[in-house]
Formats: sequence, C-alpha cells, structure tokens
Amino acid sequence: MESIDVVVGRIGKPHGVRGEVTVDVRTDEPELRFATGTALRAEAPRGSASRLERLTVRSSRWHQGVLLLGFEEVSDRNGAEAVRGTVLHADLPADATPEDPDEFYEHQLVGLAVVDESGERIGTVAGLVPGAAQDLLRVTALDGRETLVPFVAALVPEVDVVARRVVVADRPGLVSPFPDEA
Repeated sequence: MESIDVVVGRIGKPHGVRGEVTVDVRTDEPELRFATGTALRAEAPRGSASRLERLTVRSSRWHQGVLLLGFEEVSDRNGAEAVRGTVLHADLPADATPEDPDEFYEHQLVGLAVVDESGERIGTVAGLVPGAAQDLLRVTALDGRETLVPFVAALVPEVDVVARRVVVADRPGLVSPFPDEA
C-alpha cells in the first residue's frame, strides 16, 4: 500500500534526567501520532551527534501545555540532548484524511488552485507552514511571487479537495499585489 510522509513534530530541549524531551507538535492528532509503541522516522539536523533514523515512543504526557515524549532509544539526558532538533515523521496511508472535516494534511492541499471569492484563479497552493497561532498557506501567485496566507476561516472560507480548489478572501497585498505594484 502506498503511503505518504507527514511531519508530526520537532524535538526540543531535554526534560529531566530520564531521556524525556519536549516536542513542538506539528499535528492536530498528537494522541494518535505519539501513542506508546509508535515508531517514527527521525531526521536529525545537520551537524547532529544523533545517528538514529527511527524513534519508538516509550511514553507520552502533557506537562504545563507542553508535550513530553520518552523514546525507547533515548534513556538519559545526554541522549535527549543528542536528538534535540530532530524532525519526527509518520507514514500515513496515501488516502488518509484527518478525522475533523475542517482539517487537512499538507499533501491534500499542495497543488490546489487558489481562487478569489468571485472564482478567479489567483495562484496555487505550494505548501503549508505550521504556526503557533495558526498555520499559513504558502501560495504561489500567478506572477510567480510566493505569499503566505493565514489559514483561518475569515481568509480561507472554503477548501474543496475534491474540486481541487481553495477560496481565499483576497485583499491587496495578500495574494494579489498592491495596486501600485501591479
């Protein structure tokens, strides 16, 4: 079965002395992606001391709003420090969709036509940038410029994966250039 690679988190600083780490969560389904026993692909940052390519979740808990993970392969603070900055990936079935109908995986969005509220094409979705407050749609405008659109209902009122389009409530400077730049 074909699968897709999805970034689900990035390892932050160590927590305690037993190998736990903080995680910058990049998924709306952390209870599923970081369940005990889950094996994740590990992509260490350049220059990292870690040679681990897979990490298996040993423990998962929330502490003051921060996800703490323990991994089978990391048993102490030194090991936790070595994996700092590692990006965690999960393999999902190619046809996977989030449980919430208002959520989308990046692979579902990339390549969708971006149209304004009148239906006129203004660009193409190039990617998704995870954010603390909200995610951002990376849009390549028709003139080749790359813009970032906050992925909120006020600015992105409709996503139709089947019709392969995203409606953006465009404003000058958002996707379309300011009138004096056109």
